[in-house]
Amino acid sequence: MNVTTPIAELDGAAAWRRLTAAVALAAIGGVGLWSSIVVLPTIEAEFGVDRGGASIPYTATMVAFAVGGAVMGRLVDRFGIMLPLIFGSVMLGIGYVVAANTESYWGFVLVHAVLIGGLGASCTFAPLVADISHWFVKRRGIAVAIVASGNYLSGTIWPLILQPAIEAIGWRYSFMGIGVFCVVTMVPIALLMRHKAPVDHGTPATNGAHAAVARMPAPPAVLQGVLVLAAIACCVAMSMPQVHMVAYCGDLGYGPARGAQMLSLMLGFGIVSRLASGFIADRIGGVGTLILGSTLQCLALMLYLPFDGLASLYVISILFGLSQGGIVPSYALIVRQYFPAREAGGRIGLVLMASVIGMAIGGWMSGEIYDLTGSYQAAFLNGIAWNLLNMSIAIWLLLSRQKSARSSA
Repeated sequence: MNVTTPIAELDGAAAWRRLTAAVALAAIGGVGLWSSIVVLPTIEAEFGVDRGGASIPYTATMVAFAVGGAVMGRLVDRFGIMLPLIFGSVMLGIGYVVAANTESYWGFVLVHAVLIGGLGASCTFAPLVADISHWFVKRRGIAVAIVASGNYLSGTIWPLILQPAIEAIGWRYSFMGIGVFCVVTMVPIALLMRHKAPVDHGTPATNGAHAAVARMPAPPAVLQGVLVLAAIACCVAMSMPQVHMVAYCGDLGYGPARGAQMLSLMLGFGIVSRLASGFIADRIGGVGTLILGSTLQCLALMLYLPFDGLASLYVISILFGLSQGGIVPSYALIVRQYFPAREAGGRIGLVLMASVIGMAIGGWMSGEIYDLTGSYQAAFLNGIAWNLLNMSIAIWLLLSRQKSARSSA
C-alpha cells in the first residue's frame, strides 16, 4: 500500500534514503540491459547467426524496455512505484530462468523482449527517475543524475561478473543465477519504496513548472516530439561503442574479455560524468547540460575513427564515458522545466523511452552496417551523424529560451 509523504520530507533524509534504494534497484535490475551485450559473441556461435542477428536480442530487449518504461511511468503517476517494482522484479527473475532453458534463437529473442525488457527491467530506469524528481527541489539535478547513474553502475559491475561466469559455467547457468539473484534482492528493496510523494505540492519548483508552459518554444505536442527525436538521435550515437565494444575487440584480435573491460570502464566513468553533470545542471539547467554532453560525446566518437590500438581504445573508452553521462538525465530536467509536475511520470517516461529506442535502433543498425561493410568505421560515422542532429536540437532549445527571455524582459 502506498502512503503519501508529507511535504516536509522533500529534500530531507527520507528523500536521500529513497534515492539510495532507487540506485540499488537500478543497478541490480539494469542487468537486463547489459547481459545481451556481454553474451553477444556467445549467442552468435550458439544459434549460428551473423553479427546483425546476434544484436537482435539486445534490440528487442531495449525496444520492449522503452515501451514498458513509458507504461510504467504512467502507472507510477497514478499509483506510486512500489507495486510496479515488485512485479518487474519477479518478471525479471522469471525471464532469465526461462531464457536459460530456451533452445531456439527466436524463443531467446522473445523472452528478452517480453519478460526481461518489457515486463522486468523497464521499471528500473524511467519510472525511478520520474519518481525521484518529486522528492527533491533544491537538488533535483544531482538527484536525477544519481538515480540515472544506476544503470551505468549496472553496466560497470555486471560485465565483470557475467563474462567470467560465462567462461566458467556457461551462459545458461549464469542466466539462471542472475534470475534468482534479481528476485531475492530487488523485492525487499522495492518494499522500501511504498511511500508516494505529493506531486503538485505547491513548491516553487512545481509552480515554476506550471509557469514554464507559457514560455514553451513550441506547442506541447511539438516540444514533446522534438525531445523524443533528440533522445533517439543522441542514443543511436551512444549505442555504437556501448553495444559493440565487446564484439569490436574480438574482431581486432584483443578478445571479448578486453571488450568487456572497456565497456565496464566506459560505463564506470559514465557514472562520474553523470554525477558531475547533475551538479552542473543545478547551475546551468537541463538545456545547457544537454549541449555540453552532446558536444563532448561527438568529439569522443570521432576519436574512434583514427585509433584502434589496444591502449588507445582503453583511453578513448574512458573519454567516451566521461563525455556522455549527463545527456539522458538532462531530458528529465527539461521536461520538468516545461511541463506540469503531475505529468512528469508519463512525459519523462516517453522521452526516456525514446532514448532507449535510440539505443536499440543504433545497436541493430551498427550490426547491420558491419555486416554490409565488414568494418565498424562506417558505423562510427553513422553515430556521428545522429549526434550532430541531437546537437542541433539542443542548440534550438537554447536559442528559443534566450529569445523568450529577451521578449519577456
